[in-house]
Amino acid sequence: MVAPETVGAQSLLPAPFRVASVRRETHDTWTLALEPEDGAELPAFAPGQFAMLYAFGAGEVPISVSAIGDGTLVHTIRSVGAVTGRLCALREGDTIGVRGPYGTAWPLATAAGRDVVVVAGGIGLAPLRPVVHELVAHPERYGRVTILYGGRTPDELLYRDELSVWGAHVTVDAAGPDWRGRVGLVTKLLPVIAGDPAGAIAMMCGPDVMMHFTALALTDRGFAPDAVWVSLERSMKCAVGHCGHCQLGPLFVCKDGPVVRHDAVAALTAVREL
Repeated sequence: MVAPETVGAQSLLPAPFRVASVRRETHDTWTLALEPEDGAELPAFAPGQFAMLYAFGAGEVPISVSAIGDGTLVHTIRSVGAVTGRLCALREGDTIGVRGPYGTAWPLATAAGRDVVVVAGGIGLAPLRPVVHELVAHPERYGRVTILYGGRTPDELLYRDELSVWGAHVTVDAAGPDWRGRVGLVTKLLPVIAGDPAGAIAMMCGPDVMMHFTALALTDRGFAPDAVWVSLERSMKCAVGHCGHCQLGPLFVCKDGPVVRHDAVAALTAVREL
């Protein structure tokens, strides 16, 4: 049920990290590059895993890694509450606490030699960004790569300077007269997928309703049910499966996820308020 790469529980004591850089993505979303203080070694995160980021005096929240490498740990954060608001207000040189890595990773080893479809909605592109970086950097390892991304408006699209480099197909729910791209749900982009879907693999992150209907559409197009992977979002507190905040039926998203096969959780996610 879980993805191939999983790590055990890390120390519950946050390690100090310095904010190396801050980049504003949208009106409410920032990307922070973090580096360990005192020359400590950077933890070995894998695409899809998350860290617990601790804002001193406010609390901590789980945030997926949005880039890996060059000695920094990168997270893209949307300001939606007290803790994320404090994190988004950080400036270069500030210190925060980091613990992790936690959770399961995207099945990149399973994707080797296969066509890969990446589907993201809104800030769901952030957990998939390390996957895209890997696919773009090593095209010889994979078959055809298709990147589909949907946002609410053009102003809320993430990583706009990278989307064209990736060759991403982009759509928005609503746009003004200056927008020259597609308008509509991300499922409307599915016809651009080329190749044989029977041997392809899909990785997806976004709102639950988007993932539900996109997964159905992908399987209708011929994707194997066990070849569609999603990243779940639940309220996590401890990150090690002790507190129960992120329980989804028999699963604890913090340790059994967040990356799981869609067919393994489809029945659970279809139950309202579970």
